[in-house]
Amino acid sequence: MKELSQINQSMVLKISEVDIYEKENIDVRKNIGFRSWFYFRTGWSMYFAFILSAVNTLTVTYYLAIEQIPFLKEIFPSFLHYVITFVMLGVPILITTGLIHFKKTSARKAEVDISVETNPYQLRNLVNSEMILLLNMKLARIIFNSEKGEKISESDLKELKILLEKSEKFLANRTVAKERDLEFFREINSSGKL
Repeated sequence: MKELSQINQSMVLKISEVDIYEKENIDVRKNIGFRSWFYFRTGWSMYFAFILSAVNTLTVTYYLAIEQIPFLKEIFPSFLHYVITFVMLGVPILITTGLIHFKKTSARKAEVDISVETNPYQLRNLVNSEMILLLNMKLARIIFNSEKGEKISESDLKELKILLEKSEKFLANRTVAKERDLEFFREINSSGKL
């Protein structure tokens, strides 16, 4: 039991070291220009440009195409009729297209893969949660067995020690660069364990 206590203390120490270290304190006021630029681009691309492009598409297609073709002019006698029809048909079609994009194609998976590959902090969170999960599962198994009155086996202690040593080795060589985290994830994917 004394050996398990030492392992638990070592693990508590290492889990607290898994977080990303801050190199320097970043004062938000120093970044107000870039933060404002980011918010501006988000507002423009997600809201303002979306509304303008919808209005532009409706206006151009009606006044340059529909007004010039007599049988279409009979179907849509006014711009308002065209907008209402477009909204009633277009919105469900676009919602279905978005659903297909997220649920039925590989496009969303590719977007997420690129996001993880280019964002070391997101990848770090995935790796941290995987490491914590593996350690917690092993400890939960040991606690469960000890609650059933079973003595902690040497093999369980050995497995826990190996898991801790691998985690310590990984953390000792870890930087904010994503290469170590990618290696960790590839190892997990190929072997199924740390």
